[in-house]
Amino acid sequence: MTGLLIHSVSEFSDLILEALRLADAQNIVEIGAEYGGMSALLADHCRARGGQLTSVDPAPKREFLDWVDANPDVRHVAKTSLDAFGELDAADAWIVDGDHNWYTVYHELREIEAISRRAAKPLLVFLHDVGWPCGRRDAYYAPDQIPAEHRHTHSYDAGAALDRESLVEGRGFRGMGQFAFATHAGGVRNGVMTAIDDFLAEELAQGREFGFAEIPAVFGLGVLFDMNAAWSAQLAELVLPYHQNKLLRALETNRLRNYLRVIDMQDEFAARPGAA
Repeated sequence: MTGLLIHSVSEFSDLILEALRLADAQNIVEIGAEYGGMSALLADHCRARGGQLTSVDPAPKREFLDWVDANPDVRHVAKTSLDAFGELDAADAWIVDGDHNWYTVYHELREIEAISRRAAKPLLVFLHDVGWPCGRRDAYYAPDQIPAEHRHTHSYDAGAALDRESLVEGRGFRGMGQFAFATHAGGVRNGVMTAIDDFLAEELAQGREFGFAEIPAVFGLGVLFDMNAAWSAQLAELVLPYHQNKLLRALETNRLRNYLRVIDMQDEFAARPGAA
């Protein structure tokens, strides 16, 4: 079943790499490596420009660790993002694809903005999972690491379904012990996109305006960038055709409905008497 679900930020690699080229990004920080599919592409980009990739992930897959061993120029910080920021230098671009909840993403953006401002570097951040199911619903790989006041009631066993705010017990898209979903979608401080909205609103209140594009495919990619950067007009021209694109959104919804139907069929089969 897992192989049926396209879920990696590497699906956006052509767009991300072109944006990095336009911004002449040399040093990149990647938050969340998993298998390292995107990491290898980012490392090649950095290498070609005399820069470095720093990848932050407390528990990546073995494939990534083997790849890091074979690529000593890549720096791996084996910590959660919020624990790692004290060891991170300013970067030209950031790829954020770690823990998909309001608390983590909001504070990642706050740390990235502060580091970039101190170094007088324009902000360029790519954020995955800004769409369904995590855009407006927290997901937790390690719920105990989220402060109680920011941690929603959650479940490892109940699953998300399209067009439903509440989870469905034992059905739908779910963590199967790997991660937990907040039991309800929407509301304050809930989800990746909500964290971005709150960050942008606070910055705007301080007189700082950023460009932001939402690309509604493969769980959603957000592109956050400094409007005052020398490359901002070119970057805006690159991402604008994809921003809240109706066709992409319709294709993504269709993809998800098909995948959720596969899950339903598997659940129905497992519930049959005598099923192994």
